[in-house]
Amino acid sequence: MRDLPATTILSHPISLRVREIARRAGAAVAIDSAGVSLSYADLDARAAALAGALASRGVTPGATVAVCLPRSAEQIVALLAVWYAGAAYLPLDPAWPEARLASFVERAGCAAVIAPRGSPIGTVAPDDAGDVAPVAAGDLAYVIFTSGSTGEPKAVEVGHDNLAALVDWHLAAFAVSAGTRTAHLAGLGFDAAAWEVWPTLAAGGTLCLADDAVRLDPVALRDWLVGERIEVAFAPTALAEPLATMDWPADARLRVLLTGADKLTVRPKPGQPFVFVNNYGPTECTVVATSGVVAAEGSALPSIGTAIAGTTIHLLDPSGDAVMPGAPGEVCIGGAQVARGYRGDPALTEARFVTHPQYGRLYRTGDLALRLEDGEYAFLGRVDGQVKVRGHRIEPAEVAAALNRLPEIAASHVLVRDGDLVAYVTLNGEATAGALRAALGETLPDYMVPAHFARLEAMPLTANGKIDVRALPDPASVAMAESTGARAPSTPTELRLFEIVGDVLGHRDFGVDDDFFLLGGHSLLGTQVIIRARDAFGVDLSLFHLFEAATVAKLAEVVETLIFAKIEAMSDADIERLSA
Repeated sequence: MRDLPATTILSHPISLRVREIARRAGAAVAIDSAGVSLSYADLDARAAALAGALASRGVTPGATVAVCLPRSAEQIVALLAVWYAGAAYLPLDPAWPEARLASFVERAGCAAVIAPRGSPIGTVAPDDAGDVAPVAAGDLAYVIFTSGSTGEPKAVEVGHDNLAALVDWHLAAFAVSAGTRTAHLAGLGFDAAAWEVWPTLAAGGTLCLADDAVRLDPVALRDWLVGERIEVAFAPTALAEPLATMDWPADARLRVLLTGADKLTVRPKPGQPFVFVNNYGPTECTVVATSGVVAAEGSALPSIGTAIAGTTIHLLDPSGDAVMPGAPGEVCIGGAQVARGYRGDPALTEARFVTHPQYGRLYRTGDLALRLEDGEYAFLGRVDGQVKVRGHRIEPAEVAAALNRLPEIAASHVLVRDGDLVAYVTLNGEATAGALRAALGETLPDYMVPAHFARLEAMPLTANGKIDVRALPDPASVAMAESTGARAPSTPTELRLFEIVGDVLGHRDFGVDDDFFLLGGHSLLGTQVIIRARDAFGVDLSLFHLFEAATVAKLAEVVETLIFAKIEAMSDADIERLSA
């Protein structure tokens, strides 16, 4: 991995680079999605047409436009079109609850929304191509929401110059150039998506889009990366860890596997065809602030590397002074990638984006780290209560605020135990954990819905009236019932799947008709269910089957169908051999 000297970092907006490539090498493939290719010329023309539609509907330079589309070539076209209109985009994931989407659109002050036809939050269709508005390095590129400590998400404003700094470092560090095939796997509302998309298109490479059935299953993802001849890919920590330690075929083209989002706990298996790179950075500093290659050998946990080109890292104490060598301190980041601040919240912007008398403008991350003897940094955790769950930065206060808005909840406290969100609640009447999850799912994305609910008669308090966290009991000892009237397994297949799901969830307080994802299940736990079910039944299940079925009963039907199909495909000799 190579770094550019800070003096060579450019600020040429990415939209202008894409337009130049379209004019110079328009036939080159920009996007490859499910075997359907979109050239740079087509990408440019479609984006210009949609930009014209935005302009005709009153979108002016400097405005913000929400883009709420599924992972697709159309989504990339829409993002580029917003820039061509001179505006900034707000990325939204269509899988999020409608109320959350509408709230983000309103809070960001969006002038328009690009969404599928019939979407409740609006849509804009392409129009005749218009003039492309000029974009300057100092203009806003995108606004993106990240979890907030006040119970409300924060809208971070990122400029074209911030993004250009990230792109220029990435292109030099990982040798991305015209024709390089890279993967787009990150969640649509996750800032890592910008890291995947824009360096590739700024270099004239090919961005390859994976569908959800592939990108959440480590085995299927490895096979897709190999089959699509991907050279550079990012995967969040929970997916990257199995990818780094599994076997890869000799013909794999993957040469760089990037990861980040959670504390990395594994090293790559010796002899992997790719370099494994761990990265760290908050949304407020344009995705990546430190980066480092993870060696196969080593007894300590992998570090988060060193500051990337154009970025500075300072470890400071609460007074703002540099800590002594080898001592932990708050990570404060300076340089070209530090974002503008928080939209609509000047007080919080002033508190977190500070001007240091010695180091200039810095972002105070609230993260703790220490500098190792080799110059790399070891991530230690959070200064405040903010946590990361399944790769997403979460403020438990935001989850508690959503809980407290439910009529069933009298009081709540949310924290993390053993990597899962746990909600302690007192109730107004009766409720089940499943019902509370379903209610939270109306306003929160699935990664913010607690995996465990614990019911208390009253919250334990300290002498000054704050919740006494130390006095909270083991959540398993006061766990809420998941559902009422649970149906027991009635077939051998249901029974075995019920056992597998129960082992993965850590409890069996559910029925075969209960929704796995309302029981606290999520895609990473679902991957464990699928792997164990494959071994148990010898059939080619995928995570997509679990998403479609959702319950043990329906998944059992899928398994039995696959088993029957496998038997029907056997020859008489195969059946005799198995019967012997």
